Amino acid sequence: MATKTPKKSTKKSSAAPKKAASRTTDKDELLGYYRDMLLIRRFEERAGQLYGMGQIAGFCHLYIGQEAVVTGCKAAMKDGDQMITGYRDHGHMLALDMDPKGVMAELTGRATGYSKGKGGSMHMFSTEKKFYGGHGIVGAQVPIGAGLAFANQYLENKAVSLAFFGDGASNQGQVYEAFNMAKLWNLPVIFVIENNQYAMGTSVQRASAETELFKRGISFEIEGKLVDGMDVLAVRDAAAEAIEHARSGKGPMILEMKTYRYRGHSMSDPAKYRSRDEVTKARDETDPIDAVKKRILTEKWASEDDLKEIDKAIKATVKDSADFAIESPEPDPSELWTDVLIEVD
Repeated sequence: MATKTPKKSTKKSSAAPKKAASRTTDKDELLGYYRDMLLIRRFEERAGQLYGMGQIAGFCHLYIGQEAVVTGCKAAMKDGDQMITGYRDHGHMLALDMDPKGVMAELTGRATGYSKGKGGSMHMFSTEKKFYGGHGIVGAQVPIGAGLAFANQYLENKAVSLAFFGDGASNQGQVYEAFNMAKLWNLPVIFVIENNQYAMGTSVQRASAETELFKRGISFEIEGKLVDGMDVLAVRDAAAEAIEHARSGKGPMILEMKTYRYRGHSMSDPAKYRSRDEVTKARDETDPIDAVKKRILTEKWASEDDLKEIDKAIKATVKDSADFAIESPEPDPSELWTDVLIEVD
């Protein structure tokens, strides 16, 4: 007997993210977010150019459009808090003040990169900056993020870990195992779902039975919240609330950041699964950098010329990072045998 294909639910979230044009901020804070997001945008644009020139090999996943998520989360973090994410990781590293030169050198496979040129775009790490990696296996970083939180709880250091993953990874079994253990032990971890709505190339409506991803923790009694991931101030406020929740011993929280990436899943993805009009509409109406720029100008905290000077300085920083990377040497072949095992006395 044939079974009917269930109709896709058209229900709308009752917890839709609210616009936050009037959220509390000031000149220095908002200009700081503008610089941080613009650095990520210009860096990623340059990385895309270098990939097209053959300077970056393998996979390269750009963060263009999603800058408000990591910028707002970083603003809510305190010294000692940690971050871990998947392979769309360049923006996270820049948000944590990792040197753009070291990041770009790693993208181009140079010895001066953060992983000595052996990790590339998808595998970078900095214990100094509390960045525990971009990870190439979908969802694999989530249980590691819970493990960081377990260590924090054990050490009683009051640190909180933020584990970032996408809407596609939210369907992974290991994610739910991490949810269960995190709540069972009330670990200080924030699960940040960067819902850019297409995962690798399939819309969340076609791939997920429950499209309101902030509800994914209900069966584990983990509180979830839907956030406008295109509004850096909304992200800042939600992340601050979640981090305080976790730091105070109340356990994990899930933040679904509703965001949008303008480019394909990776540089090899032509993104034919969505229309150009859709992307243009999202960019014109919800771009996170344009929204901040508009408020800065409205509040008269800077002029158009001031913002152009900021952009000019950031472009120079990005150019310097690209020049540094291209001029740096490739790793010596002997590096193949290093950083494989740790010898313990």
